[in-house]
Amino acid sequence: MWDDRFEQILRPLLPFLPPQEELTPESDLKDLGLDSLGTVQLLGMLEDAYQVRFRDSALTMDTFRTAGVLWDTVRSMLQSAAS
Repeated sequence: MWDDRFEQILRPLLPFLPPQEELTPESDLKDLGLDSLGTVQLLGMLEDAYQVRFRDSALTMDTFRTAGVLWDTVRSMLQSAAS
């Protein structure tokens, strides 16, 4: 799945996700309260934490639709940076 840092960054931006509820790859981020301002904040926080840059092609609503899709995008950028 993802590392702890990813969830620690994401959870505070999801006001409708109760602390005891599990964040799953299928979790819909918009339904959990991620709004446009939160998306921009999340983008910057992920770039800083993982030392990656989202390409323009990744800056779509689909990328930020679910926790799983977002993590797959971050993981893909990490793999590209490592090679």
